[in-house]
Amino acid sequence: LLASYASKVRQDIARWVEKGLIDAQTGEKLSREVEANVRRSFSFGTILAMLAAILLGAAILIFIAANWEAIPRIMRVLAVFAVIAAGYVGGAWLKLRDHPAFAEAAWVVAASAFGGAIALIGQMYHFSGDESGAILAWCAGTALAAVALRSKPLTVMAVAIADGWLVMKLLNGFDIRRGFDFPYLYVLMATALFLISYWTRSRPARHLVILSLIAYAGFVALANDWNSVAIQLAIGSAVIFAAAIYAAEPLDSLLQLGGRLPLHAFLGFLVGMAILQFRYDEGGGLILTSALMLAGIAAAIVLAGRDSRGLRWLAYIGFAYELVWIYLVTMGTMLDTASFFLAAAVILGLLAFVIIRVEKRMRGRVSEGGAAS
Repeated sequence: LLASYASKVRQDIARWVEKGLIDAQTGEKLSREVEANVRRSFSFGTILAMLAAILLGAAILIFIAANWEAIPRIMRVLAVFAVIAAGYVGGAWLKLRDHPAFAEAAWVVAASAFGGAIALIGQMYHFSGDESGAILAWCAGTALAAVALRSKPLTVMAVAIADGWLVMKLLNGFDIRRGFDFPYLYVLMATALFLISYWTRSRPARHLVILSLIAYAGFVALANDWNSVAIQLAIGSAVIFAAAIYAAEPLDSLLQLGGRLPLHAFLGFLVGMAILQFRYDEGGGLILTSALMLAGIAAAIVLAGRDSRGLRWLAYIGFAYELVWIYLVTMGTMLDTASFFLAAAVILGLLAFVIIRVEKRMRGRVSEGGAAS
């Protein structure tokens, strides 16, 4: 996304120079600044270092899970805690020596070893309790380390561990007759991690928290009261989407999502409406929910599709899903399916005609204003 944005900015700079809006020297300085910013923000070396850290952490966890009986218990514990200390202290040393990528990688290894230590000690001394409790302790320890070290990768790791805890609780609490037993503690965990992400300046962690909350709300809607929760999710997401469009600057300065709030809100709307369609899959309910879904997709493209490629792709996926869903629930009555598709085509065609005319008129006014000035 950053590379695509930088490419667009460079094209804009070239166009401004060509039109004489800025001189060539200023354009060259702007291009160099954009290129330097991209290089600082995106480094294959950093990515490779983090991948190496993840693989090393996985190796430590697997090695511990193998239950190496030949080594005395105290030596196992000391070895794991030595890895933790070496990771955190070594990472701090690397940070001071201006090697941030390797420092973050060392901290990720240390956090992975901390999770392994919890599992190892619980296994050796046969502590009673649920595995999810160990994961919860791992998440809390990683979050504290993220706060102390102000580490973005550790914040993302803490959110990922929290999501793993949520999945484990859902699977352990699933009953074929009662459905899911929901861990409502996750909402507090997600809120705490979202606030931590401000301190650590981890935008990816905030994105991950929001996506996981959308998934959580979807599971709650499926398991409990479909109508009320799904309707709240769809309406709430639509309201947030509208606020993200018409109050973009204050909301983005508050949430610091890099302008991606409309994308998240649109995803929440699609999830809520899709769940409602499972409930109302025939008659007037099907027509109403399908019409609302299509109208929401069209509105999202009109209001925010121009500035967000991700939102456009999500809209295309939602539209394709809607067509497939309508076909599946009405394929016994092909005439009804054809009639609905025909009506939808006419409505969308008229909407496209109106939008095109409005956009042409707006561009004409902008051109007249530029010529007049």
